[in-house]
Parts: sequence; structure tokens; C-alpha cells
Amino acid sequence: MTLLYSFRRCPYAMRARLALLASGEPFELREIVLRDKPAAMLAASPKGTVPVLVCADGRVIDESLEIMLWALGRNDPERWLAGYDAALVETFDTHFKHHLDRYKYPERHEADPIANRDAGLAMLGQLDARLSDSDHLCGPQRTLSDIAIFPFVRQFAAVDANWFAAQPIARVQEWLARHVASPLFEQTMQRFAPWTPDDPPIVLNAKA
Repeated sequence: MTLLYSFRRCPYAMRARLALLASGEPFELREIVLRDKPAAMLAASPKGTVPVLVCADGRVIDESLEIMLWALGRNDPERWLAGYDAALVETFDTHFKHHLDRYKYPERHEADPIANRDAGLAMLGQLDARLSDSDHLCGPQRTLSDIAIFPFVRQFAAVDANWFAAQPIARVQEWLARHVASPLFEQTMQRFAPWTPDDPPIVLNAKA
């Protein structure tokens, strides 16, 4: 059985879970506590970050985007891979995430939160313009690009929800709201107790 070590609130883990659930690929979910990482997870991936996927054949994938591509490569019922703009996702994984971290945790990075907030907003303005032609980033339906990016936009919005709601990026706000309200995201955000080796497995996408 494929295993996923995850942490519910981590946006990287969110997008891995979203892709796995959308693929229909059965997997065992192991929710962890970041301050008390299980030895089995660290043995599989010593870098100690989530998500970590341990495939049935023993292969370990510990980068969220690679987990998404692996899951959708096995089964892609909504054709998410057809809407994979690798350059756009890379830009948000690097530049937007850089500004998000310094906006949300300025003391950690000795950064100016307002300058980084404004830089992040400018990038969201580019997304807003892109959404003028369709409901999603790569066409009328959600695809990998939307799913890879929106968990980080959600995190950015939550730093100061009132400020975010007042910004002139109505299409991004609507796009984010649709993803957060989706049944898939609701399923992704189920709460599970932290995993211990004695627990019965929590299998998602289990075959009948």
C-alpha cells in the first residue's frame, strides 16, 4: 500500500493530498505532528519535511509537485495534466512563496512584511488578469496549475483576511473561494489524529 506522511495545514501537503484524492489512487494517510516526527517517516526521508510518499514498491517521493505528477501519471480522470503550466507553477513556488514567507513570518526572515505583501499582491494581479478569459488558470476547468498554486494563495489571504478582501483582484478572490468551497478540498481537509505505529490504517480512495 502506498503511504503518505502529511500535515493537514501544510500547503505542500495539501496539494499532494488533492492530487492523490483526485487520481483515485488508494493510499494510507499518516498525519504527523511536526514537532514529533515519526521515526518511520525520517527513515524514508531524512530531510524531515512533508509530504513524503512511500510507494508500494519502496520508492520514496518527498517533493509535493513530484507526488502530484506521480499520482496523475497513474490516473488523471479530470485531465489535470493537460493544464500544467510548469513555468507558472515554478514562478509561484519560488517568487510568490518567497514573498509569502516574508509577509507571514517577517521576524523569521528579518524582512519588511508590507513590501513583501505588496510584491505578492502584484503577482496575484497577474493571475487576476489571466483569469479574465476563463474561470481557471488554464481554461474552463480546474487543472494541476490551479491545484498547485491555490493553497499558497489561501495562506497569503489568511494573513490578513480583511485586507485581502479589499484588494482589486476580484477574479482571484472568486477563484480562491471556489477552490476552498469545493467538495475535493473539503475531503482533503478532513481532520485525523496524529499517526502512531499501533493505529489501524486510514486508507483513502479505498477500492470497494
